[in-house]
Amino acid sequence: MYPGFEDGSMGVLKFAGFGIDAPVNGMTADYAGAGYTWWTDFLFQGMFAATAATIVSGAVAERIKLSSFMLFSVIYVGLVYPIVGSWKWGGGFLDNMGFYDFAGSTLVHSVGGWAALIAVWLLGARLGKFKEGKSFAILGHNIPFATAGVLILWLGWFGFNGGSVLSADPALTSLTLVTTCLAAAAGGFGAAITSYIKNKTLDLTMFLNGILGGLVAITAGADQMSPNESVVVGLIGGIIVVFAVALLDKLKLDDPVGAIAVHLGCGIWGTLAVGIFGELASGSQFLTQLIGVAVIGAFCLISSFLILFTIKKTMGLRVSKKEELEGLDSAEHGMSAYPDFRLNQH
Repeated sequence: MYPGFEDGSMGVLKFAGFGIDAPVNGMTADYAGAGYTWWTDFLFQGMFAATAATIVSGAVAERIKLSSFMLFSVIYVGLVYPIVGSWKWGGGFLDNMGFYDFAGSTLVHSVGGWAALIAVWLLGARLGKFKEGKSFAILGHNIPFATAGVLILWLGWFGFNGGSVLSADPALTSLTLVTTCLAAAAGGFGAAITSYIKNKTLDLTMFLNGILGGLVAITAGADQMSPNESVVVGLIGGIIVVFAVALLDKLKLDDPVGAIAVHLGCGIWGTLAVGIFGELASGSQFLTQLIGVAVIGAFCLISSFLILFTIKKTMGLRVSKKEELEGLDSAEHGMSAYPDFRLNQH
């Protein structure tokens, strides 16, 4: 992802070498302006890379083969993700164009979202999700756990966005933390109100995904937006989640956790929002953002299709009907996450 493109190069692809050995100045004050070390940099970037894979995992839950998913993750995160990242964060051609993505609305979240879209299409829906042209909800087993998970993600996003300042600059870091938090709250509010108007219920799962949608949306411009602008960006992100979930249902694309709506839909919106709100807002910036979204989207769609289609034709993507009905805990792991202890009584 950080190959060191030379001046005058196309800035599309360069291999920096095998391994992650620290450079000569990697542990000294000469590295990154004394803000952090090489190894800290590696761990931070590693977490970003892992995020791209976990986005896909939610969309394919309950019916993908674990081995197939692991193979896909290694190839996609090991090759596609860093190539795309190098185009901006590694000083590639999108960076030279002026494309801006502070902490990865497109470079992380949409990269995962595009792959999730292809994976869901190739996998097909879970058994019982669509019948006679209608969509049926397959309920999660524990909404309080899901709520706790979203609150943990909200907290973790302070590291995701705040850490992307890459320094302890008090002014910029505090602004980034505030815009991130406000966008999350606004996203939850926007999704909850929209869901109530649309479905006449205060759907907690929509509220939770709205929070995540707001977080994804602000990630591209968290350091460029004012607090008021971050509320607008997050609010629109939450609204997008509700309609994107409905659209996927109409298209008969089964995404159990709403990963595509949150990470792809709001990732695109947040990236484009940099050209509408904040310090960089302008017509030319919006066009640059749009080009970046389109180029990365095309590359990720094609590459994820080639990887997943090849896996599907060779080792298969989906578990059997029997395994899906019994549950993947038993089929893939030979155990149950929530065993019936009565079976152990003699």
